[in-house]
Amino acid sequence: MKFSLSWLKQYLETDATIEQIAATLNAIGLEVEGIEDPAEKLEGFRVAKVLTAARHPDADKLQVLSVDTGDGAPLQVVCGAPNARAGMIGVLGLPGATVPANGMVLKKSAIRGVESNGMMCSTRELELGEDHDGIIELPEDAPIGTPFAQYHGADPVIDVAITPNRPDCMGLYGIARDLAAAGIGTLNPLPVEDIPGTFPCPVEVRTDDAEGCPAFYGRVIKGVKNGPSPQWLQDALKSAGQRPISALVDATNFIMLAFGRPAHAYDLAKLSGAVTARRAGEGETVVALNEKTYTLDAEMTVIADEAGAHDIAGIMGGQHSGCGDDTADILLEIAYFDPTRIAKTGRKLNLTSDARGRFERGIDPQFLDTGMALLTGLIVKLCGGEVSEVVRAGAAPSTPRIVHFEPSLVAKLGGVAVNPAEQKRILESLGFSVVEADGWAVTVPGWRPDVDGAPDIVEEIVRIHGLDKVESVPLPRAEGVALPTATPAQTLERRVRRAAAARGLQEAVTWSFLPEAPALAFAEGEPWVLANPISEDMKAMRPSLLPGLLMAARRNLDRGASALRLFEIGRRYLRGPGGASDERLALGLVLAGEKTPRGWATGKAAAFDAYDAKAEVMALLAEAGAPVDKLQVMGEAGPQFHPGQSATLRLGPKNVLARFGMLHPRIARQFDIDGPVALAEIYLDAIPGRKGAATFARTSYAPPALQAVTRDYAFLVAASLPAADLVRSVQGADKVNIVAARLFDDFRGQGVPEGQKSLALEVTFQPLEKSYKDEDLKAIGDRVTAAAAKLGAVLRG
Repeated sequence: MKFSLSWLKQYLETDATIEQIAATLNAIGLEVEGIEDPAEKLEGFRVAKVLTAARHPDADKLQVLSVDTGDGAPLQVVCGAPNARAGMIGVLGLPGATVPANGMVLKKSAIRGVESNGMMCSTRELELGEDHDGIIELPEDAPIGTPFAQYHGADPVIDVAITPNRPDCMGLYGIARDLAAAGIGTLNPLPVEDIPGTFPCPVEVRTDDAEGCPAFYGRVIKGVKNGPSPQWLQDALKSAGQRPISALVDATNFIMLAFGRPAHAYDLAKLSGAVTARRAGEGETVVALNEKTYTLDAEMTVIADEAGAHDIAGIMGGQHSGCGDDTADILLEIAYFDPTRIAKTGRKLNLTSDARGRFERGIDPQFLDTGMALLTGLIVKLCGGEVSEVVRAGAAPSTPRIVHFEPSLVAKLGGVAVNPAEQKRILESLGFSVVEADGWAVTVPGWRPDVDGAPDIVEEIVRIHGLDKVESVPLPRAEGVALPTATPAQTLERRVRRAAAARGLQEAVTWSFLPEAPALAFAEGEPWVLANPISEDMKAMRPSLLPGLLMAARRNLDRGASALRLFEIGRRYLRGPGGASDERLALGLVLAGEKTPRGWATGKAAAFDAYDAKAEVMALLAEAGAPVDKLQVMGEAGPQFHPGQSATLRLGPKNVLARFGMLHPRIARQFDIDGPVALAEIYLDAIPGRKGAATFARTSYAPPALQAVTRDYAFLVAASLPAADLVRSVQGADKVNIVAARLFDDFRGQGVPEGQKSLALEVTFQPLEKSYKDEDLKAIGDRVTAAAAKLGAVLRG
């Protein structure tokens, strides 16, 4: 929020400098984003008098002026303004000055062969208005030689960032109240002048939407004369970044900026019948003051008459009923709107305004009559007119919030000792009332909807007392080496990330938000869709890491990347039981492009396949501590994967640890990717923890003393039997002696019966205390063939 120093001093009696005020604002939690001092922009410009004016010898539209700057000898200046003449007083920019409008640095120069020592300036060039038809003409008593910034009365402008929890500071009077509480000055009383009505209000005002608009006040002012507002009001609005429009509109904007109370003035001649706050009709339209048409629904509140809706309540007025230069009679409207309704309506319509920003944060519900009196008094002062009585429909919430408070909480929660008497002074200066009986009963003022409990009261006291007075105290630390702070989940994530990078995979970091279509393609149910997204491309929370990685892969492939090995560790966002949010840690993997490039030894380039994805998954699962020797390969991985070229890795039928395979061609087309893509997803949260182990610490490796023995076995099995089932069964045949089993051949052809296949396994036996004898090896081999026989496997001759 922006405001000028002189405007602030209308409500705050203070002799503090602009620097002291800015420092105090920062100290009490109202961050100053910047200070604009117009005097700096006007440095080098001086009040000067034109002594003589003669035609330029080589240009009909230029004049050569002799200008008195108060320094003795006159300066010669070439000027093209039509109103430049001898005897006038204007503003001269001296060499070295910078023109505010265009940043041009003035210097001594020759114009058409005649020396010019500066420039006589217009209001537009000094950014004091839009007039550019001639140079500035000052009164005859303007002091010659005075710096123009000093003569003009340049007023510094402060820009303060208001956090969403401080709606009271969305009005300048609230900022002045905070400064007064901090000891920077004295708060002036509200400039309220009660103007009683001289006739009954001729317009019926009512609210038919008690939920959206609990209170709706109105009054008529007849015989107003609209026109430009006075200079002081225009200057105030300009300092706040507002464009002056007319006296009636400027008055409502001034009350909103000064006191945080939005209001609206209707041209009474453009209204018909009763004026009502009601729900909008489904599909009803309003042409707002920004000249855009908005289609409303039944969850929105409007201000309407018998002809139809005029305003989007609490957000923006309608173009049809706005005040113009010919407006003679007006209806003033001040209402209390439900903050939640205003926020939802603004988001649905994608419509922001100063009024919405205040209503959705929370307007003081007890400020209706005071706001009406302030606005009425200002309009009568500016535009005249005869005032009606006030019509009040409904009632704003009036139950005060009372907080039980103990002064000792300030030291306990805030870490600073503040005398109870000082605590009471601070609270009362901020508008709270304090009753000391069995602890304190603190009544919260209506303009502070953010204060809910005792901790909020502590915050108010501490920030006004001084956050810089809170002593920095280090946290206690035990002697010796600090204990590890990473959780098992964090340790797991770090290990897997390092392992993936060590295997040559490149880490990607993608958005947690996706366009809706890619999210739906990988969602198992309904994905989370944001009600107020940053953009349409960031509308849905990702149900999987794979769509983000596929989009990253496509961007890289489109830019000529020949091979991609991308992985990402992050959260996927699912819908839990009852619609609750369910976040799961996962690792996504995408392999695209050429696995190996073409070459004289390798021949054609080779693409990635499902086995490459499986190999990466198995290696990363092993690094994560998963029992990879017990994993089962089961079923298809989902509709996003190619049928027959994908699977899941499970511990039992229900606990899925990962899925891998080739991308389905349909999904590849959706993501606009050409060529085969292998991908996988590891569900890190599904990996069971190690029993009795809180960390991933490993014991030191001690190689066996005796040499291992390997034996090869070839089995005839049903063609439908997964090879992994046979490997798992063989490895479990003798858990003491068999330390490894791996498949090295899968043959189907001559010599193998129809419907069967030959699987060859290399099995490793590891002796422990003594070397094997022949009968030991035969016993182990018998256990191997017996375990295989349970799956219908027959040892080949």
